[in-house]
Amino acid sequence: MRLNDGVARNALVIVAVLMSAYGLYWLRAILTPLALALFLLIMVDGLARTIGKALPIAGWAALPLALLVSTVALGLTVWLVVDNAAGFATELAAAAPKLNEAIARLAGLFNVRVPPTVQSLIDQLNPSQYIGDVARALQSFASGAGAVLLYLGFLIASRTGFRRKVNALFPDSDDLAHASAVFIRIRDAVERYLWVQTVTGAVIAIASGVVMAALGLQNAVFWAFLIFVFCYIPVIGGLISGVLPPLFALLQFDTYWQAIALFAALQIILFAVGSILLPRMQQDSLNIDPVVVLLSLALWGAIWGISGMFLSTPLTVMGILILAQFQGSRWIAVLLSGDGEPETEPVLPRPAHAAPSPRPDA
Repeated sequence: MRLNDGVARNALVIVAVLMSAYGLYWLRAILTPLALALFLLIMVDGLARTIGKALPIAGWAALPLALLVSTVALGLTVWLVVDNAAGFATELAAAAPKLNEAIARLAGLFNVRVPPTVQSLIDQLNPSQYIGDVARALQSFASGAGAVLLYLGFLIASRTGFRRKVNALFPDSDDLAHASAVFIRIRDAVERYLWVQTVTGAVIAIASGVVMAALGLQNAVFWAFLIFVFCYIPVIGGLISGVLPPLFALLQFDTYWQAIALFAALQIILFAVGSILLPRMQQDSLNIDPVVVLLSLALWGAIWGISGMFLSTPLTVMGILILAQFQGSRWIAVLLSGDGEPETEPVLPRPAHAAPSPRPDA
């Protein structure tokens, strides 16, 4: 009878997970900006606590200063993208003759008598029919960014009442301590992930930028910035960072050795950071299986698109920590974790026979 109960409970957990995934997909238009806003809130809150510890300022001033720093950083990012986008498009247009030559050589390998040109390929694609789709995509991006900022503003405004809500949800002090410990563990895990990805991404971007500038690749700063952003996407970000700049080096230079040297240098940088620096910084702090990282990238990408890819690892880490709190779903957390121990700092539950602890009046 106990075996049947266990099978039924596990089947119920699996069905609940599948239904939750479908619900996340169905509500993606609403939940995606909210998840990004929560992600940004954790970043801003972590930056505020860091500023409060590093600078001799009043506690209330740390959050506004963190918001100011974040706003300036966002403005510089937008300026960098806009400032380089026009020149980037101009360089692509100027590279059309080299593209035609490369296409002709490739067509000769396959015995194509009349090789196509870049202009003929563009005409066949008929880009005018996609103008509406591009406009809708830009409108969706703008509205999505506005929704994220709106959510972020309301989340910051509601921080003062969050503690009172938690106190009302957990009237017993032991339950409150357990819930607070789980929340802090989730927050610290996300902040560790952000810190690791930011530092390793900055190292990769700076080293790659130096190599690209030394080889004379145009828009080296812009490429370094793109590499830094791509590093927040597990697995796929590294592949894009190591392939795109050498491809554009083939278009810029008349010889091949610059593209080959850039490709080799980027692979060495990515391998060194991914094999030496990244494991030492993580030190298994995220406690997530590498295969699960790849699967979560595919899953969250299918549910929430590019936003899901950016948030795949922190969302999975949060899911592992939450699943580990319940006996019926703990086995899922064990399977997803890196070492089979999803709780690096276990919170011991109060014994069932123990009486509730009195809450302090404060």
